[in-house]
Amino acid sequence: MSRLWITGYRSWELGIFKDNDPKRIVIDKVITDLLKEKIEDGVNWIISGPQLGVEQWALLAANKLKKNYPKEFKTAMMLPFAEFGSRWNENNQQHLQQVRSTVDFSANVSADSYKNPQQLRNYQEFMLTHTDQAILIYDLDNPGRTQYDYEKIKNFGQLHSYPYRLITFDDLQEAAEEYQESLDNGFQDS
Repeated sequence: MSRLWITGYRSWELGIFKDNDPKRIVIDKVITDLLKEKIEDGVNWIISGPQLGVEQWALLAANKLKKNYPKEFKTAMMLPFAEFGSRWNENNQQHLQQVRSTVDFSANVSADSYKNPQQLRNYQEFMLTHTDQAILIYDLDNPGRTQYDYEKIKNFGQLHSYPYRLITFDDLQEAAEEYQESLDNGFQDS
């Protein structure tokens, strides 16, 4: 069994507030292409968190890929604590529940509702010890909340065999240019 943790920027950190935002379309394509590559290399679990943005987008993309891959391929959403997202607006809460309902497995790492930052550190530790590698859509020159996951992953990787890959803004820009070129040439990848 090979398990991949995917995380990255929150949607608001990228200025993405609608599903049809051109930036979101490019990020979805990048995520889908990466997941196809990883699945073909033997990853059979995509595990992510509940955050609005890259985490939810990755699970949505992975779930769309299920029809093209063996039934052994699964998705999981792990939440850091009980009642995660309960303070979000109603639309975001509904979106979280919708994504959560599509995964093969979902659970809270902590049975308690949020009490302190240690629960978030425990969540990171759980993700590291229950996955074999990570992909982060994160640019070191543009810090965001993902920097905490990046630092933990980087430090963990110094002591354990734990490969990770960063997808930077340069990578996203290159993907956007390729996508635009494909549109200009009359091709659209589905």
